[in-house]
Amino acid sequence: MTKLPPEVPVPTESDRRPASAPPRPPASIQRRLPIGADPQPQGGVHFRVWAPKCQTVSVQLSNEVSFPAPSLREVALEAEPDGYFSGLLPDAGAGMFYKFKLPTGSFPDPASRFQPQGPHGASEIVDALHFPWTDGSWRGVRRQGQVVYELHIGTFTAEGNWAAAREQLPELARLGITLIEVMPVADFPGRFGWGYDGVNLFAPTRLYGRPDDFRAFVDRAHSLGLGVILDVVYNHFGPDGNYLNQFSPSFASQRHHSEWGEAINFDSEHSGPVREFFLANAAYWIGEFHLDGLRLDATQQIWDDSPQHILAEISRHARAAAAGRDVFLVAENERQQANLARRFESGGYGLGAIWNDDFHHSALVALTGHNEAYYSDYQGTPQELISAVKHGFLFQGQWFRWQKKCRGTPAWDLAPEQFVNFLENHDQVSNSLHGRRLYQSADPGQIRALTALLLLSPATPMLFQGQEFGATAPFLYFADHEGKLARDVAAGRNQFLRQFPSFASLQSNEPPDPPDAVQTFHKCKLDFSERQKHAPIFALHQDLLRLRREDPVFSRPQAGRLDGVVLGPASWVLRFFGPENDDRLLLVNLGVDQRLQSLAEPLVAPVEGHGWKIHWSSEDPRYGGSGTPPLGEWGNWLLPGHSALVLAPAAEEGRGALQ
Repeated sequence: MTKLPPEVPVPTESDRRPASAPPRPPASIQRRLPIGADPQPQGGVHFRVWAPKCQTVSVQLSNEVSFPAPSLREVALEAEPDGYFSGLLPDAGAGMFYKFKLPTGSFPDPASRFQPQGPHGASEIVDALHFPWTDGSWRGVRRQGQVVYELHIGTFTAEGNWAAAREQLPELARLGITLIEVMPVADFPGRFGWGYDGVNLFAPTRLYGRPDDFRAFVDRAHSLGLGVILDVVYNHFGPDGNYLNQFSPSFASQRHHSEWGEAINFDSEHSGPVREFFLANAAYWIGEFHLDGLRLDATQQIWDDSPQHILAEISRHARAAAAGRDVFLVAENERQQANLARRFESGGYGLGAIWNDDFHHSALVALTGHNEAYYSDYQGTPQELISAVKHGFLFQGQWFRWQKKCRGTPAWDLAPEQFVNFLENHDQVSNSLHGRRLYQSADPGQIRALTALLLLSPATPMLFQGQEFGATAPFLYFADHEGKLARDVAAGRNQFLRQFPSFASLQSNEPPDPPDAVQTFHKCKLDFSERQKHAPIFALHQDLLRLRREDPVFSRPQAGRLDGVVLGPASWVLRFFGPENDDRLLLVNLGVDQRLQSLAEPLVAPVEGHGWKIHWSSEDPRYGGSGTPPLGEWGNWLLPGHSALVLAPAAEEGRGALQ
């Protein structure tokens, strides 16, 4: 845990005066959450904090954000059982600033709703009830039919704030996105960062605006038919600005360890209030920001041996906070534990979906030819990609050579939409040496073909910011740390990249961008003029999403109504069985032109009384392709190289004819 920084002032003589006791709270106290500063309908603010290691706790309150201030006054809180302290301050109100004074010093509220000067400064009292919501008819986000768009507020626009991001929402809706996934926004020190080292889990970072700016972003999204979910980090706390140890050492686990720092205590002594802290946080984002769900980061590092796993409780609390709205809860889980997404009644944790790294890893090997480091167990073959589309995870308990252990669990019972598939995300783009995007690393025709596979398959597809127009801005790892922490983070990042032999020759001549350099951060900002410059790529994504949304087969995928077969070393076909024999074929060829002559394979047989016609082609010149020749007659199909074709039934004009 970070020690008290030098900029926090030592209490003065006036600060040491005896604190006055707050009036006992009346029975009418109405708390929306069990911790933090909660403005009351009848006036005043009720404060509550868990600090079991402290004999006394008081609130230092001021009209000015800087501490100490002439207006600073101090009021003692009353001790409750189990280490809580609370009290009502009748003359406190929204817009005032405070810290909790403990025997060891003055610290921001662990459940602060806003930190205008960052994690080391004072907390601000925020009243969430005064925001003028206009989304009263919004019913939330169901699991089926979603197209996810992951974005980082600080780099999504040049301005890097909620207001600028809000202006881009109509374009995302026009593209065909249905659900926005915002990378973490819990406040952290410095001028920029990914957000995964947040330390004020209830405080949207001041870097992107005020809490109401976040609410305005969500309200506008809902008005356009877009859902919004938030990436939350419940597996560790950041290394800088974390004062929880000052309130209680029980926040950190003594039994478990995290890859990124101290693991969180969800199952040992005094874990009850720790669990309450995180359950309240999940409910807070859903309830007070009208969010449509959560993306739970690295759940394999959330350790809990309790009878009721914390993830299952988070799921229940999030759904309860939605008050009847549908919510979308998705886990990142490197172990590929299918139980996370099963229903409660089946013994699962009740989450809706899981990120599917297997699809990405196989697709990337197919595109780049590199199967090194954690891609070592993938070949990028047609069968792998067929299996990923049909079954979700490729590893469901088999031996995984790279990790020298078995990986995954059986997932046969999960619905297709419970797997979130992607070709890019924040981690995978940054894990290339210079944060290069796919269009800078692979053949455009092959990318178009696999984009069709991604966006037409029944799994839930996800795009990463700018992917829809072939953004040239990289996405690098950036974190505004200082001193030894900055050096350690940079060294750790370089060590991580050394697992990729294909980067070795570059590392000596082109060292990775330093994470703490402001230029690294600014490089990653999108240039929306590329929507026009790269109009063919944008048109590809827009048309595929329209096909996914409007086509009678692709828009209504059904479990068990999809099959596939390998056609060649780099080609395959998927058959989507539609209503009343209105089937579709998706042919993908990542290799050279292929003549398909006699095919002893019923999956390519036409619907009775029909032939096949080209319904869509990735080689359409509108997408930057070279055009699509006719398939030809039976026994002489031409499947162009580096392409994907969608075939639909056509009334037969001649025996076995194709159009």
